[in-house]
Amino acid sequence: MSIKAIAAKLFASKIYYKTQAWANKPVETQQAVFKSLIKDARDTAFGADHHFDTIKTVHDFIKNVPVRDYEDLKPYIDKVRTGEKDILWKGKPLYFAKTSGTTSGAKYIPLTKESMPYHIEASRNAILHYIHETGKADFVDGKMIFLQGSPILTEKYGIKFGRLSGIAAHFVPKYLQKNRMPSLETNCIEDWDTKVNAIVGETIDQNMTIISGIPSWVQMYFERLQEKSGGKKIGELFKNFNLFIYGGVNYEPYRAKFESMIGRKVDSIELFPASEGFFAYQDSQKSKGMLLLLNSGIFYEFIKADEFFTENPKSYTIGEVETGVNYALIISTNAGLWRYNIGDTVQFTSLFPHRVIVSGRIKHYISAFGEHVIASEVENAMKEATQGTEIVINEFTVAPQITPSTGLPYHEWLVEFENEPEDMDVFAEAIDSAMRKQNIYYDDLITGNVLRKVVVTKVSKNGFQEYMKSQGKLGGQNKIPRLSNNRDIADNLK
Repeated sequence: MSIKAIAAKLFASKIYYKTQAWANKPVETQQAVFKSLIKDARDTAFGADHHFDTIKTVHDFIKNVPVRDYEDLKPYIDKVRTGEKDILWKGKPLYFAKTSGTTSGAKYIPLTKESMPYHIEASRNAILHYIHETGKADFVDGKMIFLQGSPILTEKYGIKFGRLSGIAAHFVPKYLQKNRMPSLETNCIEDWDTKVNAIVGETIDQNMTIISGIPSWVQMYFERLQEKSGGKKIGELFKNFNLFIYGGVNYEPYRAKFESMIGRKVDSIELFPASEGFFAYQDSQKSKGMLLLLNSGIFYEFIKADEFFTENPKSYTIGEVETGVNYALIISTNAGLWRYNIGDTVQFTSLFPHRVIVSGRIKHYISAFGEHVIASEVENAMKEATQGTEIVINEFTVAPQITPSTGLPYHEWLVEFENEPEDMDVFAEAIDSAMRKQNIYYDDLITGNVLRKVVVTKVSKNGFQEYMKSQGKLGGQNKIPRLSNNRDIADNLK
């Protein structure tokens, strides 16, 4: 074992015990974060508008500050973008992470000198927890890659603008610089097709030990590697590749395809990062869920998803949550986001420590008939329908068909197959059965002849990639929604 690997194991042990100290005191940790946030933002414009000088308790905070999404917070953000100081947080942010997904186009999420270090530490600590638990550290001597956006930044009013992954690329520790791939020149390529081909050229003969990125785009990278190598397995090209790090979407629908392409199973670490904050990472290979980061400058609130759109829904803090409940995640941060609805829903898989899974998006669901189907349900149904079979899925999404030309309405599953089922009707029946077991409302609609059973529609090879390309969202941190309550994506794919 190299000196670098030995040092990594020692550092991993230190970080593990440091994590346990706050994870074992969740309420006290969050209360300390809350008090610090209110104190530090008391003299900001937002603090003045919401009477932070009178806030003593979380109850006061909830009373003074409404839950907001980006559109609601945008007037404050616009002031910060034009160089005004002390608006949402003290001073000016270091960066604005540019992302997409709102009705007004791009979102600009502030990153401050207080918030930015937590993004970097969380990625590092996820790997260190893996080292501590498994004892595996030799991979630190190999090459590692993160498929990410361009690190090229622009600057205005003393604030730099760019994609979060591109901003984070500027914070790679010096001890990892020699291991990191691709080259800066390749990483700066904007066109995703060109970029992936360049990455393949640079990495195909390297000792890759860690590969990281959103599964759908890593899959594209693997496919290009196989094309260039004449069909070799990824595990044959990269004999020491044994750790895949991912975030953004659930890995399970991709796992069978990945293991087939790699030629063996590899360990994986799930991350829960966003421009708004780094919320959680998988701290154990033995336990389900990701450790919620309670000491990272973020105060969390949780609103039950089925109550979110009611008037004055109850907000729960970390000491009040339960396992198995679908919560909308509300955050207040040291980047100046206050009671901000990030749009994700989570479920707790354990308490003490508090681990979560991402169950979907508060706006991404199907409830055309009151069924309120969420992302985790369709992903679990797909997993159950393909388990123990030769079926391999590249990508899929689900949408309601409210006005079919004949027959009852239905949920349409648009699927790109690598290996198709022998009998599509049997496959559709398996999905439908799994859905009915998970969602009683959906089951009632099928039983009551309001809906007919699932209809599976084949999507042509690379159909999802072509769709994303047509939307200007090929690669990077972009991802296909697992489901939607309209047919915008479904009709484009067809």
